[in-house]
Amino acid sequence: MFRSAVLLANTPDQLLPARELMAFTLASHILLVPFGVALPFITLLMHHRGLRRNDPVALLLARRWSAVMAVQFAIGIITGTVLSFEFGLLWPGMMGRWGDVFGLGFGVEAWAFFLEAVLIAIYLYGWRRLKPWTHFWLAVPLPLAALMGAFGIIAANSWMNTPQGFSLDAQGKPVHVDVRQAIFTPIFGPEYWHFVVAMLLTAAYVVAGVYAVGWLRGRRDRYHRLGFTLPFTVAAILTPVQFMLGDSAARAVFHKQPIKFAATEIVWKTDTHVPEYMFGRLNSDGTISGGLRIPQLDSILAGFKPSTQVTGLTSVPAADRPTAVQATIAHWAFDIMVTIGSLLILLALWYAWSWWRHRDNPGGRWFYRCAALAGVSCLVTVECGWITTEVGRQPWIVYNHMRVSEAVTSTHASGLWTMLGIVMAVYALVFGAFLAVVLKMRTRWRIADEGSAVARADLSPEADTPYGPRSEPEPAATGAAPDGGSGHTSGGAS
Repeated sequence: MFRSAVLLANTPDQLLPARELMAFTLASHILLVPFGVALPFITLLMHHRGLRRNDPVALLLARRWSAVMAVQFAIGIITGTVLSFEFGLLWPGMMGRWGDVFGLGFGVEAWAFFLEAVLIAIYLYGWRRLKPWTHFWLAVPLPLAALMGAFGIIAANSWMNTPQGFSLDAQGKPVHVDVRQAIFTPIFGPEYWHFVVAMLLTAAYVVAGVYAVGWLRGRRDRYHRLGFTLPFTVAAILTPVQFMLGDSAARAVFHKQPIKFAATEIVWKTDTHVPEYMFGRLNSDGTISGGLRIPQLDSILAGFKPSTQVTGLTSVPAADRPTAVQATIAHWAFDIMVTIGSLLILLALWYAWSWWRHRDNPGGRWFYRCAALAGVSCLVTVECGWITTEVGRQPWIVYNHMRVSEAVTSTHASGLWTMLGIVMAVYALVFGAFLAVVLKMRTRWRIADEGSAVARADLSPEADTPYGPRSEPEPAATGAAPDGGSGHTSGGAS
């Protein structure tokens, strides 16, 4: 504890508020990223199913998901832009010195952002104005643009974790930049694929969770069944894949960032036959309080044998490693992520067993309760993943090359605390507006699905067919199902 106090005393006053401001904006933005990266792919899967099978219910779902996707993208513009500014405003030391080395990743992300905005506009515009298959194929690049944006961000982050592709001159400034090496760092591959699958998994579980809630509330129509089954099937397939990718990413950290690995596993001294601690708290003297101790498991997980040597935190000076508190935070975030991932595998196996035995979804309420919680749990794991990545790297902003305290702005701490309060208030309004819009859309869809002739006349853009001109006549019979008699009768968006 005394050592941690000494380290904190030697840091600038503005470091803590700068960190808190960055942490808050990143934690807020990351909640939207799964939908920006993965919702286009899930929407196009449903869209393809609707066209291939001439299924009006699938087309209705795809069209409504595309509307949510557009609203989410608009909110993501706000939170993503704030983050972009914060890199330069809060960490000018890093951007001024290293921007020429790893800045291309941000450039790629910016290009992907503009491309995605154009493609979303075309996709929304095309529902009533383009031929069905032309509309679909014009939207196919949309998930690719989302993946390109993720490519740029992960390229920048992986470089911060394993910097390479440059030399240092006599003044310590980077020269002779190799762009290819700066992008494709040793940890880029494991981190990128782990991130992409995590986004797909999270978005799929969240979307399926919406319809699981609808099922629990008694909406057992085909609309809710299909809205649940397609995204949940995607999630169930990807869950074991993600577990293996996560293991690969952790092993890459073991080899390329041994001190970060020691922090996430709270390993104090370098040794073999190292035990695994599930949760627990690292003390400043190296002892561990609480937690479940599993002998030798950490060495086995790292190198597939008990004799594997695991580097400990004390292998480097105290100033070059996370504090005991930071290590505990990274460790808990990592363990929460692994625990939730393990539970999701059990849920996916439950789903697979039901399909193998009965060719149907599990029928019990407990399954749908778990499915409804899965989406929220995945959002928690996304937050935990970034906490592990960023806190475990401390005190470095560029691993082993620049400390966070060296990169921070010179702006007075009081100004940063004020800015944090303003940003929190603005974000509360922004996310409140987002929820209000989504809930309003849900209400409109539900009214349209209930077949009220008066309401459908007022809400005609939501009640006509997915394809064809806006002036196409409304169905004549009161109570007729929208979109060509899809047969669902209640609860449009749950």
